[in-house]
Amino acid sequence: MTHHHDLSAQELKSYQASGYLIRKDVFSLSEITQLRAAAERAVNHAIEMCIAGKTYILDGKRFVDINHVTVQFEPGPDNQQVRVIEPVNELDAELDQLVEDPRLTNPMRSLVGAKDLALWTAKLNLKRPREGSGFGWHQDSPYWIHDCDHVDQLPNVMIAFDDADRHNGCFKVIKGSHKQGCLPGKDDGSQLGGFYTDTRCFDEADEVAMEVSAGSVIFFDPHTVHGSAANESTQPRRAIIITYQPAGFPQLKSGQIRNV
Repeated sequence: MTHHHDLSAQELKSYQASGYLIRKDVFSLSEITQLRAAAERAVNHAIEMCIAGKTYILDGKRFVDINHVTVQFEPGPDNQQVRVIEPVNELDAELDQLVEDPRLTNPMRSLVGAKDLALWTAKLNLKRPREGSGFGWHQDSPYWIHDCDHVDQLPNVMIAFDDADRHNGCFKVIKGSHKQGCLPGKDDGSQLGGFYTDTRCFDEADEVAMEVSAGSVIFFDPHTVHGSAANESTQPRRAIIITYQPAGFPQLKSGQIRNV
């Protein structure tokens, strides 16, 4: 029996070959307008929480931990612009509700390979106009492999809250890179270098820019090499990335089980 929003056989085959799949305009403009507002509420909440958090600097970037929530700021020890919040779903009810949306969960059952799902993590990525910095090429799996024995079953879905193109630092992937599993990190002497994929392990000519309209979703494999450039435009580039796993397993950062 097929359900509404399930992946077609062709979509699944494409995802398995390429390591990603785009579905355009899945969410309406009115839904996205509400989700943008939810994202900004979460940012304001996170900034308030940071007052009581634990601050540390890695490679010149400021991070603040508030219990199991991590807020990352744009580069520079005194920069006040939030770049990433993880997990973000706990900071706003509307973002938390998104985790249950069948437009995300029904396709995810095929990608996780499980009938019943749980949340692994959910993070908000923010690229403010002319301020949002880029992310170097990396995979998610090397971050997660120490906390999880089923890293192959942690597919991601990104929901674009804004139109994304090369000018505002859209998401980019290396097509087919997921087939190599966990790749080695850089050995450049930096604190975070090991989390960035050694560029000798893939061909940058295989780059695909995810230029999508707001409301589109991008599914991508945990082993897919991905990154983005800086936002050089006057337009924001906000997105949430939700990662699912089989039911019954704890979340990445809180250790709590959140079945879907």
